[in-house]
Amino acid sequence: MSYAAGRLIHDADSHLMEMTDCLDPYFEARLLERYHALPVYKWKHSHAHWMNEERARHEDAAYRAVAGDAILLKKNYEALGSFRREDRPAVMDRLGFASQLVFTTFCLGNFGLDQGDDMELCYAAADAHNRMMTDFCSVDRRLLPVAYVPLEDFQRAEQTARLAIRLGAKAIMVPSLCPQKHAPSHIRLDPVWRVAEEAGLPILLHVGGEEKLNPAYKENGLPPVKDFHGGDDNFTSVSYMPIPNAAMQTLATLIFDGVFDRFPNLKWGAIELGASWVPGWMRSMDSAAHAFGRNEERLQKLSAKLSEIVRRQFRAAPYPHEDAGWIIRNSGDEVCLFSSDYPHVEGGRNPLKRFDETLSGCTQAQISGFYSENFINLMGEGLAADLRRPQQRASA
Repeated sequence: MSYAAGRLIHDADSHLMEMTDCLDPYFEARLLERYHALPVYKWKHSHAHWMNEERARHEDAAYRAVAGDAILLKKNYEALGSFRREDRPAVMDRLGFASQLVFTTFCLGNFGLDQGDDMELCYAAADAHNRMMTDFCSVDRRLLPVAYVPLEDFQRAEQTARLAIRLGAKAIMVPSLCPQKHAPSHIRLDPVWRVAEEAGLPILLHVGGEEKLNPAYKENGLPPVKDFHGGDDNFTSVSYMPIPNAAMQTLATLIFDGVFDRFPNLKWGAIELGASWVPGWMRSMDSAAHAFGRNEERLQKLSAKLSEIVRRQFRAAPYPHEDAGWIIRNSGDEVCLFSSDYPHVEGGRNPLKRFDETLSGCTQAQISGFYSENFINLMGEGLAADLRRPQQRASA
């Protein structure tokens, strides 16, 4: 029996664990040398010997069988299908999810290129990432590849979005961090939102593209605090706190400036950014509209109350350690999504158990919304009709 045990579940967050050379076959050849010169590439490529050992281990059928039996116990590079696409269909069979959004790990943040001056390399990296993701996911229709579109250059952003859709992307990820020289709500980015809306695909924000903690907060005169991997590259309790800040500001700006209204059929999602912040954020936007509505024409033109626009077009995936039931009751039945974060450590070894415990006081409609219906609504045309409710279709 699969992990889902026959329940209809769509997974809003999973990942690849790419090797350093993952983009090489997909990168424009004339720019490959400039890409290889990036510090993050050179640092990770210094671990090439270890990565070759991982490749050899995953070639072993006995190892894959053991990893499959412990589908949620082995994490990161040790997990089945973490970088071998041939193994990922077996992962989906064992998990039993109807579909799964698939994000990068290595390319989250686009190597910092969005905040640099080399826009040619910035968009070339995004295009290479999008080719890689769609190629990896082509092995199984249940795998829904997430493309990335930097928002720094208006014309290039539209071109990258169009290419991603032609390649077969099922969702478009944009950074929550504000572009260097303009707002994410700038009217010249409307073509990006338009092509996504016309294709019926959602726009997603994901952890990795947010504003990072000021490192001065770590200088407290005490011994360094290790992250959950035992190092200092990932989150601790202090660096966890600002994760949703940029997303809250970016999404609020998009709503205030009318982007959600100009594209009323376009859905937005916040993935692996938590969701405990969502109820207070909704109320704060309503308060802002109340305080400034008399003076700001843009607020007067909005189609509905800010929190109602959120429920209409926005979805968020709580972390498994958050109280999903509380978030649903205080944000709306339409908002929350299930996610496993497979194969990352943060997803835990039994996310269904943890979420089920917090959903114990919810109605059946709220529970089915969390595990499937809200995801179906978010994905639109990005989720094929026969994948939306396959169990119901099979039993009909």
